[in-house]
Amino acid sequence: MKYRYLTYLIVCFSSVALTAHADEIKALVTAQCGSCHAFNEVDYARLSLAERAERKAPPLYYAGNKFRKGWLVDWLQHPVRIRPAGYFPPSHTVAGKDGDVIDTETLAEHVSVKESDAIKFADYLMSLKPYTARIEAVDYTEGSISWKMGNLNFGKFNGCDACHRDAPDYGGLSGPELYTSWQRLQPKFIASYITDPVAWDPHTLMPHKDINPAVVKKLTDYLKVNGEDQP
Repeated sequence: MKYRYLTYLIVCFSSVALTAHADEIKALVTAQCGSCHAFNEVDYARLSLAERAERKAPPLYYAGNKFRKGWLVDWLQHPVRIRPAGYFPPSHTVAGKDGDVIDTETLAEHVSVKESDAIKFADYLMSLKPYTARIEAVDYTEGSISWKMGNLNFGKFNGCDACHRDAPDYGGLSGPELYTSWQRLQPKFIASYITDPVAWDPHTLMPHKDINPAVVKKLTDYLKVNGEDQP
């Protein structure tokens, strides 16, 4: 009986220690990142459209439903700009001779963290999964498509390249680049967001084109094939 009680105490103290450690990491992440990223669920539908222009960075309260952990760990140590014109492009573009150009001086650089912190941050971010049911409801199985057909489907047939780059030197600048999307995003999140971006963010700048599941699969598969070709 004495040993059982001792084991019980050890388990209890361990649980308390782990909880305290988790709380410390949460406090650290939100303190360092909370000034730009939302960590609590936001009812954007109840806010005006002006809210979108005021955001500094994407919300992270559903990061665990969105990102791949390995990518997060690497990116937090060596951040590279994903949105060429920032999170709200009109705030970072100026008129040029041949059209709008990005005013890079207005774009802030993302801070980097050391490896040990990157792992802790990623662990916490991956625990944020309020939309697991939404992700699990997605009917997508990884497939393949020829690069040529996928590229035509992405650009010519659906016009995605007007806002997104599917190569480092080609495509639009107002949306996030997508040539590394397969490395950073979970496949079912990609399919879900393409299907209904407004469900994820009522104030998204991405149009809801009401495309059918077959087209969603082709686009998602293209990001997979195209991403595998990236260095």
